[in-house]
Amino acid sequence: MQDLHELPKLRDSLSYLYVEHAVLNQKDHAIEYIREDEGRVMIPVAALSVLMLGPGTRITHAAIRTLADNGCSVVWVGEEGTKFYAQGGGETRRSFHTLRQAEMSCDPQKRLDVVRRMYQMRFPETLDPGLTLEQIRGMEGARVRSVYYQSSRKHGVPWHGRSYDRGSWDNSDPINRALSAANALLNSLCHAAIVSGGYSPALGFIHTGKQLSFVYDVADLYKAEVTIPLAFKLVAESKEKVETRIRAACREKFRETKLLERILPDIDNLLQVDPQDVGSGDDYDHDPALPGPLWDDDSAGGDEP
Repeated sequence: MQDLHELPKLRDSLSYLYVEHAVLNQKDHAIEYIREDEGRVMIPVAALSVLMLGPGTRITHAAIRTLADNGCSVVWVGEEGTKFYAQGGGETRRSFHTLRQAEMSCDPQKRLDVVRRMYQMRFPETLDPGLTLEQIRGMEGARVRSVYYQSSRKHGVPWHGRSYDRGSWDNSDPINRALSAANALLNSLCHAAIVSGGYSPALGFIHTGKQLSFVYDVADLYKAEVTIPLAFKLVAESKEKVETRIRAACREKFRETKLLERILPDIDNLLQVDPQDVGSGDDYDHDPALPGPLWDDDSAGGDEP
């Protein structure tokens, strides 16, 4: 196992790479991409955040081990990256962030505080503390509808509402296909960041009940800024091959907005994580085989017998 302290920080990494109908092998402690019509290309996995494996992809055991050793999350997805099937592990071996997330999500008042901070991040003005959660959600719904309307008017793309049939992808109009594809890429990037930081994708605050609930929570923080305007702009330029073009456009937009630099600090802020607390205790990243301490009921406030 490579010392994870030697790896590039997530914020300094490339965002993601999507591959399909190819073979991935290990070669010289790196990953080689092989495709008959494109030849062979070496993939810089040490500086890559997430590798998305689409249909027709074959990958060796040695390649998966190399990706894991370099802290690159592996995500198995559907065609064009529009469906999520499974994921590999992230970088850190610490559980501090997961425990903090569980604490905040299981306490009703702390959870409500996180939810309010999540909504506050999306508004330029400070929210009135007296607003109920239902009122804030209503304001957020109006804000998102306004973003759709403004993007439609700015780029001249007709907008009839968010509507698509996952079972009949091609029957959706170009703007809904572009939005779905862009949001799937955003979800995957947020998923990689969440796992990389040692958080759980399942412990959501606004969304709940799915293994990806927290992914949806985090991705929603950036849609109005990143994927919605981008999808309308792309469809205004052309209605052809929107899924292929949105991948390249999203990659550039993620770089331009420095999204990878922002996700984990934003999550830390939402959950009120103190960086000094994270750095304390045993260094499980340096020695992932090091056993952790046993739970003590005294630490949970229990009384001695």
